[in-house]
Amino acid sequence: MTEEVSIDVIKSSGEKVQFSLDKLRASLRRSGADKKLIKTIINVVRDELYQGISTKEIYNRAYSLLKRKESIFASKYKLKKAIYELGPTGFPFERFVGALLQYSGYDVQVGKFINGKCVTHEVDVIARKNSEYVVAECKFHSDEGRKCDVKIPLYINSRYKDILGFQKVDTPTEGWVVTNTRFTRDARDYGTCAGLYLLSWDHPEGNSLRERIDRLGLYPITVSTLLTKREKQFLLSRDIVLCRQLYKDDFYLDHLGVSEKRKENIMNEVNMLCNL
Repeated sequence: MTEEVSIDVIKSSGEKVQFSLDKLRASLRRSGADKKLIKTIINVVRDELYQGISTKEIYNRAYSLLKRKESIFASKYKLKKAIYELGPTGFPFERFVGALLQYSGYDVQVGKFINGKCVTHEVDVIARKNSEYVVAECKFHSDEGRKCDVKIPLYINSRYKDILGFQKVDTPTEGWVVTNTRFTRDARDYGTCAGLYLLSWDHPEGNSLRERIDRLGLYPITVSTLLTKREKQFLLSRDIVLCRQLYKDDFYLDHLGVSEKRKENIMNEVNMLCNL
């Protein structure tokens, strides 16, 4: 097949879009794969395309090829899917967001109650650094095709204003809305107009959730290609949400009965992911 392809693919939302080699190439590049491997995978995937193929099928094929070559590439490539695997509840995602901010120099509290003018609010994440005082609400979606619509920042802004209406001293300086999916255009427009800080998988450009994770090496434990689903759930239940945390608390692998050889492989994976 030629370099240019005209194939319609189906996203998880059911939306039909044209397949983009550039997007696939960019996602493979972010995994750390070199040019030769990227070219090989693109050639294989391109030759297996057909009208109406799902993005999930394309992802699975690329992921399989990466994992066969180098598991660390596959781990980084599955980042988006790994964040969905923090579910089905939103609490592990809240802890994940808290951990991201903590490793960015903030003092963090998760699930704290704050009085508002009208009612008391349970705030997902509170973060402080110097003069910054952030109250962040996290919206986790387990459905990969679902976006964060305008109702979410509308609701969160009303809570934020209620908190500001009560707090006369030690007043929050920023209200955040954080989601693992994407914001609709209306949600972004409203959030910007209302003065909220919106953080999602791909927003804001240059400092999105994905870019923060890659830049800081703060990968969720669910990116591991060597841990089983049961082991990941055990670690999440012990508040181990980052690979970096497992590096410090590897004794949890002993509790799971992981063999010394397998433990060594897992810790090598963690070490490479976190650049430790």
